[in-house]
Amino acid sequence: MKTRKIPMRSCVVTREKLEKKDLFRVVRTPEGSVIVDDTLKANGRGAYLKKDKDVINKAKQNKILERHLEVEVPSVIYEELISKI
Repeated sequence: MKTRKIPMRSCVVTREKLEKKDLFRVVRTPEGSVIVDDTLKANGRGAYLKKDKDVINKAKQNKILERHLEVEVPSVIYEELISKI
């Protein structure tokens, strides 16, 4: 039987290659709002973050998500990510 390919993505903070299930996806929708994508399939520009409190805090301090998504990310998004860990 053929083995299935495991989708790998890079964390925008640590640059580690991890499985999709080990990452959060934050999306800038075509309307310009920012959401946390639980389905990993939402339309829009996405960025992946490792499921780690330190990584999320570093992304907030250095505004890494804002640079990748090219829009201001509200602090509510970071709080939502931390609560989902």
